[in-house]
Amino acid sequence: MKIDETSVILPLPTKEVIKKEEGYWRVSLPSEYKEFISINAGAVPITNVVTINSHEYVIERFLCILEDCKQNDLAMYDIDVVLSQIEERLTDNEDLVGVELLPIASLLGGDFLCLDFKDNEDNPSVGVWKHDESYELEPVFFKGFSDFKEFLRSLTE
Repeated sequence: MKIDETSVILPLPTKEVIKKEEGYWRVSLPSEYKEFISINAGAVPITNVVTINSHEYVIERFLCILEDCKQNDLAMYDIDVVLSQIEERLTDNEDLVGVELLPIASLLGGDFLCLDFKDNEDNPSVGVWKHDESYELEPVFFKGFSDFKEFLRSLTE
């Protein structure tokens, strides 16, 4: 996959910051995703079209993990900022502590590419959360890839 390296949002997250977020979200991020975000946080992909269920989606920008959002003009792309806006529409479990769907990239039109921890906490699948079809406690999500590695491979083929 090709990335516009000038679009990476700094500062890049450290291992400690990522671990802190994993605790907050109550998930263990896949090692491939942790490696990716520690290099490409908030980046705009040049290879930006992904196909899921015969539908093409355009990735506008990957999300980032910022330790301090107040000091960053691109904080709107921080995962926690995005979660604060849509989290009640990302689950059907009103008692959930943590996340089941974790947004990792914004897609053209307001949808998000997400890691889905609901069926497999150790190896989340990747798919699309549909913003205009999801309501509080009624998420609409389409799985597209068995894991983050498969998703990355799809962008290099």
